[in-house]
Amino acid sequence: MEKFSYEKDGYNRSEVNKFISDVIKQTEGIIKRCKLQSSEIEKLRKELTHYKSLEDTLKTAIIKAEETGDNIKRMAREEHELIVKDAKNNASRIVNEALLRAEKIENQADTLERNMKIFKRKLKVIMEQQMAVVEEIEVLELDPK
Repeated sequence: MEKFSYEKDGYNRSEVNKFISDVIKQTEGIIKRCKLQSSEIEKLRKELTHYKSLEDTLKTAIIKAEETGDNIKRMAREEHELIVKDAKNNASRIVNEALLRAEKIENQADTLERNMKIFKRKLKVIMEQQMAVVEEIEVLELDPK
């Protein structure tokens, strides 16, 4: 603490005034620094709020990206399953159609074979009949009447 010299009316006025002036200057300096620090604190708070907002946005973006990646994987898996299912269905359809065609061809072959046997029998009968006619003609030609 400051010590002031005494005069007849009390403390030395110029020392007290100088002391008060110094205290006022120091107080004004402290107030000025406080205001600067307050504005700096406010600026830093705004930046912090901004960075927190950016952090939240980035977290949301990362979550959305992960969800999108998961959805893409799921959709690709489902698409693959659909393609495999369609391929199996197409393969089954193709095999069934081939079996039906083979059965139809087999039936046609059986029908042709039966028709061929019938044709051979009829041809044989016709040939026998023609041979009989030829023999009759020979007999008639040989018979003198």
